Amino acid sequence: MTYTNFTFETDADGIALVTWDMPDRSMNVITMAVMDELEKIIEAVAGDAAIKGAVITSGKDAFSGGADLSMLEGMLAVHGPAAASGDEAAAKALLDGAARLGNIYRRLETCGKPFVAAINGTAMGGAFELALACHARVVAEGEKTKLGLPEVKVGLLPGAGGTQRVARMIDPQSALQMLLQGQELKVAKAKALGLVNAVVPADRLVAEAKALLAAGVDPVKPWDKDKFRLPGGPVYSAAGFQLFPAANAIYRRETHDNYPAGKAILSCVYEGLQLPMDQGLRVEARYFTHLLTTPVARNMIRSLFLSLQELNKLARRPAGIAPSSITKVGILGAGFMGAGIAYVTAVAGIEVVLIDRDQESADKGKAHCDKLISGRIAKGRAKPEQRDALLSKIDATADYAALEGCDLVIEAVFEDRELKRTVTEKAEAVLAETAVFASNTSTLPITSLAEASRRPDRFIGIHFFSPVEKMMLVEIILGKNTGEEALALALDYVRAIRKTPIVVNDSRGFYTSRVVGTYIGEGHLMLAEGVPAAMIENVARMAGMPVGPLALNDEVAVDLSWKILQATKKDLGAEAIDAGEEALLEEMVVKLGRFGRKNGKGFYDYPDKGKKHLWPGLADLVAAKQDPDAIDIGELKARLLVRQALETARCFEEGVLTDVREADIGSILGFGFAPYSGGTLSYIDTMGLEAFVALCEKLAVKYGPRFQPNKLLVEMAGKGETFYGRFAPEKKKAA
Repeated sequence: MTYTNFTFETDADGIALVTWDMPDRSMNVITMAVMDELEKIIEAVAGDAAIKGAVITSGKDAFSGGADLSMLEGMLAVHGPAAASGDEAAAKALLDGAARLGNIYRRLETCGKPFVAAINGTAMGGAFELALACHARVVAEGEKTKLGLPEVKVGLLPGAGGTQRVARMIDPQSALQMLLQGQELKVAKAKALGLVNAVVPADRLVAEAKALLAAGVDPVKPWDKDKFRLPGGPVYSAAGFQLFPAANAIYRRETHDNYPAGKAILSCVYEGLQLPMDQGLRVEARYFTHLLTTPVARNMIRSLFLSLQELNKLARRPAGIAPSSITKVGILGAGFMGAGIAYVTAVAGIEVVLIDRDQESADKGKAHCDKLISGRIAKGRAKPEQRDALLSKIDATADYAALEGCDLVIEAVFEDRELKRTVTEKAEAVLAETAVFASNTSTLPITSLAEASRRPDRFIGIHFFSPVEKMMLVEIILGKNTGEEALALALDYVRAIRKTPIVVNDSRGFYTSRVVGTYIGEGHLMLAEGVPAAMIENVARMAGMPVGPLALNDEVAVDLSWKILQATKKDLGAEAIDAGEEALLEEMVVKLGRFGRKNGKGFYDYPDKGKKHLWPGLADLVAAKQDPDAIDIGELKARLLVRQALETARCFEEGVLTDVREADIGSILGFGFAPYSGGTLSYIDTMGLEAFVALCEKLAVKYGPRFQPNKLLVEMAGKGETFYGRFAPEKKKAA
């Protein structure tokens, strides 16, 4: 029999070699067609007396990235609505569909013939579950290979037996850590845990797997034998009583119950380990099916998997423009931000010219790059030879003539218009006509900065986030005259440095800075109202934000917030700012000199030894005092999230944002908007436009016009629309 996604051949010793190699794909993924063929292959092995066992490997550089999650979206589209309305047949169809892959793996596990997974590269999610269902696992050695079950990161659990097999193979504490954190394990760690049988050179992988079969691999898993004992002992034991209550408490502490997948994983392991494997798998399938129907999973899959993939594949790149070959990039400004941009560019193998006002300043920027790569080497994440290779890519200088031959120049100097004009003119005097000039500004409109350029069609904004080496988002800003070739090259560059781009149109603060400003500002206003600082910070985390607004303000600088507030007042008038917020920031910055982390004192204190802590003086900073017990926690959460979502809707109405995917991805990756929500627009859609508008109006009555819903929201609410319905990317493309 021939297959489309696999090759199947049997050697003279009766060992079948099954090679997974999907045509027209760079990586194997699990699809309906793959499941159909895998079922047939298992039966072919089980039913042929001449076959003693089978090796499953990959014809790609990696084993597999796991399931194609768009398949789950399709399943939900067919059965989800009816199942949610109580249709038992639809609910059963959804459960059967969700359980199918697990049933296939269970058939492989119990078919009577031994299977060995020969893992020649990364195996994640459902692919690693396939390997766990096999009777042994041989992995090719290599730093790039990672094994894991990351489903929790998109609101799901490993639904093809992962929760049951991992918890029966290793101690339950390690199993829960792996599952609840979605850990990616390196080969050595997987071997130490006991999830891998052998690690061998890549060129010996299949041979070693076959040798293992020839030596004898038990085709019956330990848990299918009468004398099987769990690695950590019974659930109802002293060890179990120590583990599971503590694990539940830690889950609540870390997630504030915003992520149902974590609770479901705990329940799967706790319940499943008290049952035989087949019943444990049924428990897992039911929890998996339930998660599929939750808005959390739906939104996280859409934003953090499907939309993220599309944007990483440059969904917004103009058609008809040939790919750019970027070999040399200039960075103007060797401070913390400029040096970070230089580092990620050099890591991508691109030559960098790092320029500052004098050689000493430029050398400091290169030294920062040295510090970053040396830190990775010290942690075993990079090899010593990579340091010299990276630093050789960076030419630190004060000479603008070195920019000759650059395909792209990124200006990363201070937020000062005159300084930016000066460096733009100096750079353009050297650059070729085809080169693109970009400004890494976070607030200044690109169109106005482009006035300093003699080629505004090749002038664009490329806004990085700090620290550059860790933050995955890059916001590309189109000025009024920015051309498509500049956009295409900017997107090609972002892809080369392996970051995720969003494309927005010009405005004051663009998208991310505008929205994160509302989050920080709402924290200021709560403090000015007399809400205790600790409550503000804790409630923000309870709402799903990674850090509180006061802590975030310390990171971006409190004095910067003061400057932005004063600039807004100057440009738009006193009515454009809140007097209470202005008074608070004036006290903090002008009178007390508390600028944030950068000078060791802001809303928090930063002692030389020990952890940061809220500044005790905050309690006396404002006259108003509210009784914490009388404060509505739910309303505080709503204020923090609604302000951000409402500002996103305003950006969409004004045309700053034009793509719902970029709004959601930008909010999560750019400023940490509650990932469980799927992003700011998914947050609105999930609540429902009518309910969201009503909530905004209620808050506006109590707290003022900053919560007043904009015209677009009111219109959509009246029509019963959603953002993903009205502005779906497919509709946009069709238009």
